[in-house]
Amino acid sequence: MAAQQIFILKEGSKRTHGSDAQHNNIMAAKAVAEAVRTTLGPKGMDKMLVDSMGDIVITNDGATILKEMDIEHPGAKMIVEVAKTQDAEVGDGTTTAVVLAGEFLKKAEDLLESSVHPTVIASGYRLAADQAAKIIEIITIHVSPEDTETLEKLAATAITGKGAEANTEHLSSLAVKAVKSVVEVNEDGKITVDIEDIKIEKRHGGKIGDSEIIEGVIVDKERVHTGMPKMVEDAKVLLLGVPLEFKKTETKAEIKITSPDQMQLFLDQEESMLKEIVEKVIRTGAKVVFCQKGIDDLAQYYLTKAGILAMRRVKKSDMDKLSRATSAKIITSMDEIEESDLGYAGFVEEKDISGSKMTFVTGCKDSKTTSILLRGGTEHVVEVLERALEDALRVVGVALEDQKIVVGGGSPEIELALRLKEYSATLKGREQLAVMKFAESLEIIPQTLAENAGLDPIDVLVEMRSQHEKGNKRVGLNVYTGKIEDMFENNVLEPLRIKTQAINAATEAAIMIIRIDDVIASSSSGRADPGSEIPEEI
Repeated sequence: MAAQQIFILKEGSKRTHGSDAQHNNIMAAKAVAEAVRTTLGPKGMDKMLVDSMGDIVITNDGATILKEMDIEHPGAKMIVEVAKTQDAEVGDGTTTAVVLAGEFLKKAEDLLESSVHPTVIASGYRLAADQAAKIIEIITIHVSPEDTETLEKLAATAITGKGAEANTEHLSSLAVKAVKSVVEVNEDGKITVDIEDIKIEKRHGGKIGDSEIIEGVIVDKERVHTGMPKMVEDAKVLLLGVPLEFKKTETKAEIKITSPDQMQLFLDQEESMLKEIVEKVIRTGAKVVFCQKGIDDLAQYYLTKAGILAMRRVKKSDMDKLSRATSAKIITSMDEIEESDLGYAGFVEEKDISGSKMTFVTGCKDSKTTSILLRGGTEHVVEVLERALEDALRVVGVALEDQKIVVGGGSPEIELALRLKEYSATLKGREQLAVMKFAESLEIIPQTLAENAGLDPIDVLVEMRSQHEKGNKRVGLNVYTGKIEDMFENNVLEPLRIKTQAINAATEAAIMIIRIDDVIASSSSGRADPGSEIPEEI
C-alpha cells in the first residue's frame, strides 16, 4: 500500500526551503540595498516617494526612504530593520549600513554556490567584524568637546548631499551650538547628550539663512484672546494638563427646567463654577498659562481681565519641554494647585513668523532645552532641511559622547578591506574564504561613491589601495575633484560610531538571513508569496 500523504501546514500556506529560500531572501535584501545605493554620498541622487494619500516626500536619507516604502517581503523587512537601528543609534550612515548588508549577502551567495556551509560563513563574518572593530580603533582621531571647529566639520559632513549645501556653514554652526547647550556631564565625567531636548520648529517662508537658535522653547500656538498681553517679562508659568472648561458627564444626564428663573440659576451656577476654577489659577500668581486641553470662552474672558497670557491645545511633547525649561510641574488636578508648582521664564512673547503666530519662551534659569527655528523657501525645502539638521544634531551628539572620529570618503573601508585580507591569510579552514569576502564587500562603499560621482570605480579603488599601502591611511575619494586626497584636510569627518554600528548591524542582519533555510508563510489575502520571485517594485 502506498504511504498516505500527511498535511502539517494549513491549506494555503506557502513553504520555500533549502537553497530556494536562501536565494529568495538574499535577492530581496539585495533589491532593498540597490534601491538606496544611488543615494550614497554628496553626489547621490534623491528619491521622490508618493504615498496612497498623494503626499510627497523628497529625500536621499536611507532611513526615510525605507520607512516610506511599502515593503512586503519578509527578507527585505529585515534589511529595513538595519536602517532603523542605525538611525536610532547614530542618526546617520543608514544608507551605508543597508548597502553593506546587501553586499555581505551578495558575497555570501557566491560562497553558498561554492558549497560553503552557512554556519561557516556566519563564523567567518563574525571573526571579520570583531577584527574590523580592532583595526578601526587604530585609525580613529580624538576630538575634544571644546573643539568647535572639528564638531562643525562633522555636522557639515552629515548635512552635505542633503539639499542644503549652500547653507552648510550656517546650519552646522546652529547644530553644534544647539547640542552643546544640552550637554550634561555625570559624576564620572562622562558626557551624555539627549537630542530630545532640542526642538526643531519649521516655517516655510524666508531664507535658510534666517534660521536661528532660541535658548528656550518655541511653541507653535498663539494667545487664545486678543485682549491678552503679547509679551510677559519675568513670567511665572503654569502648565495645565486639565481643561479650563466644563467636563461632559460620562453618563447620560438630564436637567428638567420648568421656569426661566431656574434656567438663569443653572447658567449662573455654571458661570460661578468656572469662575472659581479660574480664580484658583489667578491666586497662584501665574502670569502665563499653557493648557494641554481646551479653555472655555468665559474662562478666556476672566484670564484676559486678570492680564494673564494663555495658550490652549499645547502638544504633550511641548508641555514636557516647557516643564524641563521652566521647572514648572504639569498640573493634573485643579484641587492640588499651588504656587510652588509654577515655573519661571524671563520672557514669554508672541511673534509673527511668516504670517503665523508662535510663542517664544526664553530667559529660563538653568534651562537645558533649546529650540531651532528652521526657515526655507517652500514646505518641501524645509522638510529636507529638517532631516539634514536632525542628522547633524545626532552626529555631533555621538561625537561628543564618544570623542572619537574617523575620516570619510571611503577611506576607513579601504583600510579595513586591506587589513582584513591580510588577516584572512592567517586563518585556517573555510572561515578564511568568508573573511576574504567580507573584506571585498567593504569596498562597495568607495566603489558606490565613485559611481554616484560619475567616476570610474576601478581606477578609484586601485589608486586608493595603492595610497593606503604606502601608509597614507587618511586618503579617500574627493567626489568633487575626482582625486584621491587626504580627507582630514578636506574636512570630511564622521563619528567612529557610524562605522562600527553600520558594520555590526549589517553583519548581524546578513548572518541572520543566510542561516534561514526554510520560509513558511501562513495564507492571508494580499500577502506576497515569500517563495515567489522578487517583484520589480519591492
